[in-house]
Amino acid sequence: MSGHTSFLTIFPGCADLKDCCGGLGEAYVTDVAIDEEERTLSICAHFAAMPSMGDIAQLTERIRHDYVLSEVSIVPEYPRPKLATSPAVSAASRPGDAPKGDVIFGKAIKAKPVEMRTLSMDSGKVTVEGDVIAVTSRTVKNGGAVLCFDITDRTGSIRVSKFLRSDDDKSVIDAVEVGKHLFVQGEVIFSKYDDDIVIDPRNIMKGKKYIRPDEAEEKRVELHMHTRFSALDALTDPEAIVARAEYWGMPAIAVTDHGVAQAFPDMWKAGKKHNVKIIYGVECYFLNDMDGNSAVIGKSKLPLDTEFVAFDIETTGLNAANDRMTEIGAVIFSGGEIIREFNTFVDPQMPIPADITELTGIRSSDVQGAPLEDEALRMFMDFVGERPIIAHNAHFDVGFMSATARRHNIRFTPVFLDTLALSQALCPELKRFKLDIVSNHLNLPKFNHHRASDDAMVVARIMGKFLPMLAAQGAKTVDDIETVYHSLRRTDVAKTYHMILLVLNRKGLKNLYEMISQSYLKYFHRVPTIPKSLLIQHREGILVGSACGMGELYGAVMKGASDKELEKIASFYDYLEIQPICNNGFLVENGVVKDETVLQDYNRTILNLGKKLGKMVIAASDVHFLDPEDEQYRKILQAAKKFSDADRDCPIYFRTTNEMLAEFAYLGKETAREVVITNTRAIADMVEPIELLPKDLFPPKIEHSAEQLKELVYDKMHRIYGETPPAIVQERVDTELNTILSHHYDVIYMSAQKLVQNSLEHGYLVGSRGSVGSSIVAYMSGITEVNSLPPHYVCPKCCHSEFVEDGSFGCGADMPEKDCPECGTRMRRDGFNIPFETFLGFPGNEKTPDIDLNFSGEYQAKAHKYTEVLFGSDHVFRAGTIGTLAEKTAFGYVKKYLEERGIQTTKAEENRLTLGLVGIKRTTGQHPGGLVVIPQDMDVTDFCPVQHPADDPNSDIITTHFEYHCMEANLLKLDELGHDDPTMIRMMEDMTGVDAKEISLSDPETMSIFTSPEVLGLPDDDPIIGQTGSIGVPEFGTPFTRQMLVDTQPRAFDTLVRLSGFSHGTDVWAGNIHDLIVNGVADVNQAIGCRD
Repeated sequence: MSGHTSFLTIFPGCADLKDCCGGLGEAYVTDVAIDEEERTLSICAHFAAMPSMGDIAQLTERIRHDYVLSEVSIVPEYPRPKLATSPAVSAASRPGDAPKGDVIFGKAIKAKPVEMRTLSMDSGKVTVEGDVIAVTSRTVKNGGAVLCFDITDRTGSIRVSKFLRSDDDKSVIDAVEVGKHLFVQGEVIFSKYDDDIVIDPRNIMKGKKYIRPDEAEEKRVELHMHTRFSALDALTDPEAIVARAEYWGMPAIAVTDHGVAQAFPDMWKAGKKHNVKIIYGVECYFLNDMDGNSAVIGKSKLPLDTEFVAFDIETTGLNAANDRMTEIGAVIFSGGEIIREFNTFVDPQMPIPADITELTGIRSSDVQGAPLEDEALRMFMDFVGERPIIAHNAHFDVGFMSATARRHNIRFTPVFLDTLALSQALCPELKRFKLDIVSNHLNLPKFNHHRASDDAMVVARIMGKFLPMLAAQGAKTVDDIETVYHSLRRTDVAKTYHMILLVLNRKGLKNLYEMISQSYLKYFHRVPTIPKSLLIQHREGILVGSACGMGELYGAVMKGASDKELEKIASFYDYLEIQPICNNGFLVENGVVKDETVLQDYNRTILNLGKKLGKMVIAASDVHFLDPEDEQYRKILQAAKKFSDADRDCPIYFRTTNEMLAEFAYLGKETAREVVITNTRAIADMVEPIELLPKDLFPPKIEHSAEQLKELVYDKMHRIYGETPPAIVQERVDTELNTILSHHYDVIYMSAQKLVQNSLEHGYLVGSRGSVGSSIVAYMSGITEVNSLPPHYVCPKCCHSEFVEDGSFGCGADMPEKDCPECGTRMRRDGFNIPFETFLGFPGNEKTPDIDLNFSGEYQAKAHKYTEVLFGSDHVFRAGTIGTLAEKTAFGYVKKYLEERGIQTTKAEENRLTLGLVGIKRTTGQHPGGLVVIPQDMDVTDFCPVQHPADDPNSDIITTHFEYHCMEANLLKLDELGHDDPTMIRMMEDMTGVDAKEISLSDPETMSIFTSPEVLGLPDDDPIIGQTGSIGVPEFGTPFTRQMLVDTQPRAFDTLVRLSGFSHGTDVWAGNIHDLIVNGVADVNQAIGCRD
């Protein structure tokens, strides 16, 4: 003890408290100050562990009593927990270490790197280390090249740029890729080209990124983690955090986004890839609709015309455990008449904060000499007698009085009423229910808000208005008020709490999906809400956790609820949760609690509750981002949402086991290990491995769909090609049908066939879009007008056919006309020569068919309704989409954040911050024409939840909760889009009497509009029409596609088909096929589109 005197040697009267403060046997006194005149004692002492406020209170009270002192204070010292700083498991160097790695440009680097945030024009020669986040290297004329990339160390970012002459080694360009970790040494210069500072590199070496290690022998499991699907709140990428869990050796990880399950598919895939068990869950918005919100607490048969006591208190703060009352005001009233008044200041025995004085007008001098809290409470109780008491937000006022009663062993069990709850039920037109708002709504006189007597008088007047309203609803006694309240109670204004729901098995997964669905469809009030009654109904297979500082239990601990109330709340949960102190540090910064020791006491209270009730207590990080340095992205998000404390540090990152053990060291070594490791692993072991989505397709049933499809296909095949079709036809049809039927895709084909046929019967053509044109079965069954066989002639009379397979024609439409050699009839020209694999995939790369249909915009709604007729309205849902932050929007967030704070940085850093925000969920939506069909013998919640698009409770559209692409291999998805083209064709058919299906695809005049507007009677230099006549033709009417026609001068229909394909996709034409063609390297027919 370094020569210091043992604590118990000086204060032996504290021996029976030897277990507090980490053990008083190890505590020693470092200094003592005595004021004999004032009879006060100040002690500086060193303890083995951080003491709680309760520990200090017990010691000071014992010493004050033993030595008959007026006041005792203890200034504690204790070991401060440190985060683990052991070296990484990998060979990666820590940031700032001397470079190690292979040289890829110049020479080896020996200097240690500096932080990029320190770089400026005056930096001169520097060495930096970081990750490559963008590469824009390019070749230039005369054989030269520019090495150009952005690099970041997450304190800042900078561009690295160097011109390489034709004779320089350019291998470095191929060696630098996004994601690579590099050391760069060079000169910081100003680049006029980039209008920014850049590094002109001299030497570049490969490095290995340092990742925090988890070196604990036994790893913890994170049970509270948010991904980028927690809208505009979290940034964690599912793949990245599961990969990190694998790297750290953690056996499992939970996903618990706010109110949604949209990260489940990504987490599932990542879990399979990295062999980490995924615990599926959600942090829901919980509403206690059963026993949590009451207007009357307690039982009373007194009539409505009895005497009530309306009261209000003022306090030094909001925390009943640590703050104190400063004033009590009350009035006795009955039937609208004020009978008697009561008012007293209360000495809180602590300074009144300046902001409280500003709010209430009560100064410390006002309460000096006033009754202490116990005396003031007894005076109030004498005034009340046996009458019911009433307050606005009564749980707050009664909570403070109850805390006072517990401190002084006073029995305080009043029947009390809450006008806040009653106003929510009796004033449905209001959205906010503060005392002054309700008073104004009821046309009551103005009052001096935030003074106890005035507020109590207003409560009496409000209740005077409410009593006749309650009587009109049938209330005769005080107990009846609660009955009326429950009949009128609104869930849309009730307080919600955070709660963790973890899935144990497939039954629990289905129950969770059902609750999420109802939270959106039935209980959405600003957020998707899960009422307690719904949770009880679907609790099987679910573990219920108490969540964070926004949880019901933590809130009750904060307000100083009684032990009985805390036990009642905690008993509903399967496990209780505590979090690092910094997660709730804002309570200290906002002055809600005095210091961090209060937050530690809150966690101790929850821990003790768990022990008393036999429930596991777990420690969770409440992860919102992967690494500490990622917090800057979240600050930008918070600022974009106008949060006043956006820049407050809140390091809710993914912590290692050792980091979490350090966070909870104040609980003692064994307890910290229990909550961090033992209990989290125990919960993970309770969870069964779950296959989120099945491997198979689950199509709906259409009676005899296989037989119907075969009949349609073979009937049309024989009708066109005769009773003995050519082998090329028969083999293609048989091959496709066998594949389709063996994979049970017949329902997909017959669904599309029935939809197309229904549209045709209503006079509207349907455009079959995409790769379905490669299926001869789709053609034979009437889904598409595209015949995918090789170019050929076929006689419409005698079915004689001739196939051209030498490659001389790209499609049948381009072949010359020909009469049938058998009967002399003019033969049809058909065939577009598309392999079936384009539609269904290749061996080893099979894909579920996706038939996209373009209906007339006038008919689309009827097509959707007909789909419901085919499969049932309760089994057809719109395909859901998830809208994320696009780069342009993210860049706007970043620029505004930096500008508002006067921060100047490099363009590379702006881009880095932007990229960190891209992909975060912003909202939800619906595919413009996509419908998902659930099998008739299953529910949608066998696959995913459902919701309204954009969280709009007034929408009559219901979408899948998951982004529909993740279920394409499992459910039938129909793309039923609405387009103008079928509508225009129908209009022109009506106007001209011409059947669009009979128009020849090789009509010379029609083909000529793709090279000249002459046939339309227009000049070829019209500034709007341009040099072609295709301005009104779909796919060829834009300036981009019309220029493609000018460049290629197509003369064949096959060329148009190819050009249409080339016009889709980024950089397929521009800077790619265009250059090949105009430079004479290849013609249109030789060029291969990347989409083929």
